[in-house]
Amino acid sequence: MRKLQVFAGVATVALMAVATSSRAQTASEAAPVALDEIVVTAQKRAENLQDVPVSVTAMTGAQLQNQRVGDVLALSGLAPGLQIKTDDNAANPRMFIRGIGVNDFNPGTASAVGVYVDGVYIASPLAQLAGFYDLEQVEVLRGPQGTLYGRNTTGGAINVVTKKPSSTPGGDIAVEYGRFNAVNAQGGFGGPIAGDDLSFRISGLYDKNDGYTTNRLTGNKGNDANRWALRAALRWKPDDKLTADLSLSLNQSRGGSIWTYNRSILPQTAEATGADGFCKAGFYTSGQCTNALGYANTSGNLYEGDYRFEGKDIVKLFGATANVSYDLGDMTLYSVTSYQRAARDDWEDTDANPLQVISARYIALQETASQEFRLQSNGEGPLRWVTGLYWAKDDLSNDSHYDVLSDLRNPTVDNPTGMDPANSIGVFGWPLTLKSRSWAVFGQFDYDLTERLTFTGGLRYSVDDKSIHYVSDVDYGLVTLFVHDGDKSFKSLSGRLGLRYALSDDANLYATYNRGYKSGGFFTGQTADEADLEPYSDETVDAFEVGAKSEFLDRRLRLNAAAFYYDYKDLQVYTTIQRGLLTVQYFTNASAARVYGAEAEVEARPARGLSLTLGASLLHAEYEDFVSVGEDYSGNRLPSAPKLSFNGAIRYEHPLPVGDFTGQLDFTHRSKVYFDTANTERLSDEARTFVNGQVGWKLDGGRYELGVWGKNLFDETNILDITAIEGLGFDAFSMGPPRTYGVYLRARY
Repeated sequence: MRKLQVFAGVATVALMAVATSSRAQTASEAAPVALDEIVVTAQKRAENLQDVPVSVTAMTGAQLQNQRVGDVLALSGLAPGLQIKTDDNAANPRMFIRGIGVNDFNPGTASAVGVYVDGVYIASPLAQLAGFYDLEQVEVLRGPQGTLYGRNTTGGAINVVTKKPSSTPGGDIAVEYGRFNAVNAQGGFGGPIAGDDLSFRISGLYDKNDGYTTNRLTGNKGNDANRWALRAALRWKPDDKLTADLSLSLNQSRGGSIWTYNRSILPQTAEATGADGFCKAGFYTSGQCTNALGYANTSGNLYEGDYRFEGKDIVKLFGATANVSYDLGDMTLYSVTSYQRAARDDWEDTDANPLQVISARYIALQETASQEFRLQSNGEGPLRWVTGLYWAKDDLSNDSHYDVLSDLRNPTVDNPTGMDPANSIGVFGWPLTLKSRSWAVFGQFDYDLTERLTFTGGLRYSVDDKSIHYVSDVDYGLVTLFVHDGDKSFKSLSGRLGLRYALSDDANLYATYNRGYKSGGFFTGQTADEADLEPYSDETVDAFEVGAKSEFLDRRLRLNAAAFYYDYKDLQVYTTIQRGLLTVQYFTNASAARVYGAEAEVEARPARGLSLTLGASLLHAEYEDFVSVGEDYSGNRLPSAPKLSFNGAIRYEHPLPVGDFTGQLDFTHRSKVYFDTANTERLSDEARTFVNGQVGWKLDGGRYELGVWGKNLFDETNILDITAIEGLGFDAFSMGPPRTYGVYLRARY
């Protein structure tokens, strides 16, 4: 709250400064200007945001750049109810909208929030943390999107739209340098190849920094970034009917693996022992609490540790997409074809201490091909419709392993390797292949019952055929614990009903019902119990939402609000349980969950050059009747589901004798969150507020801009996640960057 008060004070000063400066302007200069119209594709067609009966937050490429959104992780908090975290340096973001998401980091588990780039579903979590660059817009769709987007969108969807080739020559570049020797360069250029018929655009990204975590044993820095990306796009438009957009993209990340903070939790004295048998909160760094091998981390600095090796998290991505549309007159035929390949090799010091407790090697390859055909109406008649077919092929291969307690191995004549699986000592691997084949047929229509009242209806029938071949072994196949083969077909019907009523040209009310689903499947994490591989069921949700979208004061003020209620069945839940000496992963279906809340977004332009935005979310998200492996989670709050969250920004531009001044302050705030299903206090994080800022100088009509920036200006503790590994005696903290700052230069032509 202190930081919120500071931010409010800064905002007040900024507003007073604006008022003072505006009095010196002429009446014409001081006249406020209208808000820009926002066009979104939430319903697979270009529409004004205010006319779409869906909760959508749209952010332009310029807004993303000014708030330094470098990947999907940096979107966290920028839309009401959106929280994103990760326990990896280059892959596997875990996305939650209105409390709905999945904690699982294994590549075979799909998120409940779908990520789409230029209309293509990014199936692999290995590819979802690729760098953002050369973007036109990002849309965050809140609530189930099962009709037009299909499976795995029970929480919502994130639409990423890249800049397209144009027959007008142009280009832009942005270069930044900041703390931790951070260098970020990105840009694009393009123009015509053959008149207006054929044009191109080439864009790229280079992002590198030394990292913000220190290895006390070597003095080296970790949690570093080292990635580049390249995209080449062509647009062929020989006439007014045919448009073909083709693109190829390459992404590569070769930064270090995640360096976590180790919190020792096994008490060695009665004084340090809590009621649950683990270390009391005040004794974590006292030296009286250790891990399973006796290591005690006595430092409270979350950005340092004793790492016995410094691994790499290497991710290589390739993508090819063809978007083709053909105007048939009363309707348009669309074809979206894609191929994606994601490969990862991550060698990670999981325990973050100088003794060999546990380390991980994650090796995975995922290939996805998809095809969508859509036929949709043109024009503005009383009936507007879209129908389509979707097909996808997804193949995952995994060859990962955990090395557990190697320092305790005791080779003998009878046991020359020293491994002891019964006591959880050894190298435990889980090579597997998971194959998925999916198809769906869908349709949705809008019909104007009157000039003001519109009815929406839609259905989608989906089939997902999945098969798994799983091997659980020890010491690289020396001992096979079991081999499991399984297959199952998952069928689901999702749909949408809605009414929208236009109160006026500037105000709409809507009420919707959505049936969403998330496909069932097979667990792809490490297990020594074959029963864990029994297929889990589809997750389904009945979602009800009412909302209002309105503009006032000649479109200088925009207010959008919504209230929602979700009834979940078979909610898919990732958690951890204790088996022997190990804390192991477990994936199951919760019987039910109830989620309800309200959101609001405000945007205003009270004076020329001044823009204000504010978003807010109130959320209640709890499990109901959920008992798993003897633990009762009923009534617990869902992970990463804060009861209250805010986001906002103040941006001001003002002419100077030479050029223009630009300044921005923005913030995100969330209340307390739990990181685990059991709502363990030790695995929670208090309320946090993050404030960022930028001051710049534009020249030559905005063609050039230079300035300074800062993120996390108050150096708020930035905990992304806390993972309990209680069987080995520690908690692992995944940390986001502390305060960062730097300078930037931008140019366009």
